[in-house]
Amino acid sequence: MIGSDLEFSSTIWEAGLVLCQYFEKEKMDFTGKKVIELGSGTGIVGILAALLGGNITLTDRPRVLPQIQNNMNNNIPASIIHRSKVSVLCWGINHSDFPSDYDYIIGSDIVYSLSSYSFLIETLKSLSNPNTVILISSKMRSTTREFHNRMVTVDFNSEVVCSNTNAEVNLYKLTRKCPATEAQDRN
Repeated sequence: MIGSDLEFSSTIWEAGLVLCQYFEKEKMDFTGKKVIELGSGTGIVGILAALLGGNITLTDRPRVLPQIQNNMNNNIPASIIHRSKVSVLCWGINHSDFPSDYDYIIGSDIVYSLSSYSFLIETLKSLSNPNTVILISSKMRSTTREFHNRMVTVDFNSEVVCSNTNAEVNLYKLTRKCPATEAQDRN
């Protein structure tokens, strides 16, 4: 840990472990894939994606980046660290600074604050394209269900691909709806 001022960002949450276990169970191979992690925190999920071959961008708020960089330096071999980078991404603010050609968008326990949901959806839409697979592992809170069952389904197809009832974590797979489907769902 870099410092106690990082609050929640210095904790490895159950949702992150569930997403890592899913990568292992599904034998995920990110070789040659462009991956971005939202709200990286400790970077555990993004670091694993790098170790599984991904070209990964780990993102979070500015004060969290030194911790992520330190964890990357300590856990990603020098021979592959060039495929990894750390960047500031504030949802709803600078998402347009990033491309929309990611193969995967990943995030763990990023759906927790009702006030950030519209910014998160705006960011997901900006970073994704019809071929992007989004994997979000979420601790199931009452507001989390609202996000996954009602808000996100306007713009994305959503399905639960893994559920850990002991940890109360669901893993959602999202893909962009085609424009015609989006228009139908809004009517």
